[in-house]
Amino acid sequence: MLTISGLSKSFGGRELFDDVTFTLQAGERVAITGPNGAGKSTLLKIILGHEEADAGDVTFVRGTRVGYLPQESEPAANETILEIAVPHDHDHDGQFVAKAKQILSSLGFKQTDYDRPARELSGGWVMRAHLARLLAQEPDILMLDEPTNHLDLETLLWFQDYLCHYPGAILLISHDREFLNQLCTHIAELRAARILRYTGNYDSYLEQRAAYETNMLATAKAQQRKIDQLQVFADRFRAKNSMASQAQSKLKQIERLKEEMVDVPESGGPTVGFKFPQPPRSGQRVITLENVKFGYTDKLIYENLNFECERGQCIVLVGPNGAGKSTLLKLLAEVLSPLAGERKLGHNVKHGYFSQHRAAMLNPQHTVWQEAGDTPQRVTEQAIRNLLGSFLFRGDDIYKPVSVLSGGEKSRLALVKLLLDPPNLLLMDEPTTHLDLASVDALIEALKQYEGTLIFISHDVHFIRALSKHVIRVEAGKLQSFSGGYQYYLDKTSQSARAALTSSSFASDGNSVAKKPSAPKVDRKEQRRIEAEQRQEKSRKKQEIQKRITALEAEIASLEVKEKNLAVELEKPENIASGRAMQLNRELMKARDRLSAATAEWETAGTEMSAFTTEVAA
Repeated sequence: MLTISGLSKSFGGRELFDDVTFTLQAGERVAITGPNGAGKSTLLKIILGHEEADAGDVTFVRGTRVGYLPQESEPAANETILEIAVPHDHDHDGQFVAKAKQILSSLGFKQTDYDRPARELSGGWVMRAHLARLLAQEPDILMLDEPTNHLDLETLLWFQDYLCHYPGAILLISHDREFLNQLCTHIAELRAARILRYTGNYDSYLEQRAAYETNMLATAKAQQRKIDQLQVFADRFRAKNSMASQAQSKLKQIERLKEEMVDVPESGGPTVGFKFPQPPRSGQRVITLENVKFGYTDKLIYENLNFECERGQCIVLVGPNGAGKSTLLKLLAEVLSPLAGERKLGHNVKHGYFSQHRAAMLNPQHTVWQEAGDTPQRVTEQAIRNLLGSFLFRGDDIYKPVSVLSGGEKSRLALVKLLLDPPNLLLMDEPTTHLDLASVDALIEALKQYEGTLIFISHDVHFIRALSKHVIRVEAGKLQSFSGGYQYYLDKTSQSARAALTSSSFASDGNSVAKKPSAPKVDRKEQRRIEAEQRQEKSRKKQEIQKRITALEAEIASLEVKEKNLAVELEKPENIASGRAMQLNRELMKARDRLSAATAEWETAGTEMSAFTTEVAA
């Protein structure tokens, strides 16, 4: 669907990429990764024709429809949310309008939001409206630049599932590791001006890259050993007339080997190379909210809210969009004051609040180095350099003025300052937004060393899994506490859902003993009749299970043939050229989904048969 050939681009004498060749096939979901400044967004813009390359070609299959979501949208004008989501040429298309509204709802909009002027909403919400428009249009290729930045956790999970079943191809840039793991079929790493393509998700890519780096390092060492051996020979015999020609030959061989030397890739992965200054120890009870009431003129968010946090806890706040997670964090941070009730800080507690607006607190007249060192905490220069390096401020970057930093760079610098002088109660609202993967990992490593109390909100599942030890779900003004990590929370909530479905048939859970009712007395003739009926019922159930297994086996065999045939058709050039590939890919994904479901049903039926057979034998 897309072919890139020999693409090259430089900025100010710096080579972003050189002779890059790359293809995107129907149904592939490819993430472009690489360090900050590698040229990922520039590559997307060149593919779209928004910027020109120095050399090379970008070719789409004729008729291919491309949709693009940039990192930031244009400022909203007078259009409403629904007018953004529904282009003018689809105004009278009832099916399109219904689909756009459904996607808006899934992205967190209420029906009352549809007619609101977009200028009344934040940039993040406007981006969601543009995303709804893009998904409703369903282009052949979706190109997404940091699409998860403005999504809360529950909306992100919906979006992730939606893209996993999207019928077209996807090319994206994202710094959300879990999102890439769940979605991607390939990773294209932009590194050292070249693209290396890996099959699999992000974790698979890391394993393959580590193996590649190990291999390259071993090859480079072997080449250097050979050069050293040849150099020893040349140095020993170049002065002897009888051996001079051979020595000269060895020197020429050395030159050839140096030209063929492999480039040893820089090892990826952040390091936090010093012990962080730890905050003073607080009392056991860190912060308490008692009978707090808070809301606005038109909406009450909390009433009789009670919350308590103890020293050393690491709590993540989760819940649906608009439930009040950020409001709770602001109440804890004293950014908002309750209408009633009380906020109490524990003994010796000093709190720090990190929001996306914290970057505005940086001094634009300072350099990165000056701003990082401008903290009350006494920290060595080397420690500051190490931490700046972990957050990708390296070399001359530390002398850049704060005023010229990008939003992501300012966010990273604000985090550096926070970590150099951490409070003992740290409140963080979406700290990973605008951070690349290396910076997210550096922040995780930093916070793992942190000895204070942490309460945070994040939509980055990898970040949540790595840090949270306690989950609080916020919904409808109520808090539900789970004393375990994120996986424990997922397990417990899924168990609760199952329990709700079976509550009418409650049985003892092992913590209590239910008194068994005594069995009614029956005579021997009646007993034989009951046993005969039970045998017939068991025989009937066994036949039903076997019939279901046979039908599923036939369906699975048929689906496997269909899947193979569709895959062959999908690769034919004439189908790609005619635009039929989109429909074929949709049918292929539908067949694969049904094959997966049928296989699961077959396994379940097989388990039932095995258990049934064991029961009958017993």
